[in-house]
Amino acid sequence: MHNRLRELREEKGLTQEKLAKALGVTRQTIIAIEKGRYDPSLRLAFKIARFFGLKIEDIFIYEGDEDARRG
Repeated sequence: MHNRLRELREEKGLTQEKLAKALGVTRQTIIAIEKGRYDPSLRLAFKIARFFGLKIEDIFIYEGDEDARRG
């Protein structure tokens, strides 16, 4: 899954630390999400979307696996 978290955070002029505090998570969580190493829980995904005033699918892009796309 890809995401636009870093792009959106930078557009608002926020540091990873400030975004983490606003969402109630650690800076390491924000780093991991931005690097695509961690997919947030549904609850956190909703919090992020609400924070930026967007839909979850505007931030997180699920590409699925190759077999699902072929069938």
